[in-house]
Amino acid sequence: MSQAMERNGSAVLADHAILLAGCRAEPISHWYAIYTSSRHEKRVHEHLGYRRVECFLPLYRTVHRWKNGCKVQVELPLFPGYLFVRIGKRERAQVLDVPGVISFVGNRSQPVPLSDLEIDTLRSGLHLQKFEPYRKLAIGQRVRIKAGSLTGLYGVLVRSANGMRVVLTVELIKQSVAVELDAADVEPIAS
Repeated sequence: MSQAMERNGSAVLADHAILLAGCRAEPISHWYAIYTSSRHEKRVHEHLGYRRVECFLPLYRTVHRWKNGCKVQVELPLFPGYLFVRIGKRERAQVLDVPGVISFVGNRSQPVPLSDLEIDTLRSGLHLQKFEPYRKLAIGQRVRIKAGSLTGLYGVLVRSANGMRVVLTVELIKQSVAVELDAADVEPIAS
């Protein structure tokens, strides 16, 4: 009887070894993108840190001009409204419980994991290059000036090298002027 138990015991151990090997072959956690409330990315990142959830918020530095004319260097999210978390399936509720987290990015039934290579490349390469968001501004596109003394005026983007040159037209008298602006002071208009 002891030989039978010994054989069953070794069979059980072999089954456990196969199960454990299967678990090791597939990573337990993946990177996911989460969608946050507007301008709450840093706060969500901080809350996730308190909860010991591995997260990544890529930031870039830019000069921001306040309404009083002062210029200050600030760090802003490279992907506004998003940050990345590395979690297992069981930790999703813990992330969704963080104030400012709206949802995971994915389809309705489940979030879609991101490639480890993409996130690792971003994490290791951001400090080596100058990154900034691409605002999809194209030459010939109608834009609105959103900062400075010309706030609220509309024009057409005519150059984007070394800054933005926007042509403003006074329709009533059919006269135009070109003005040089910072990229941060201009936003595209939906057609």
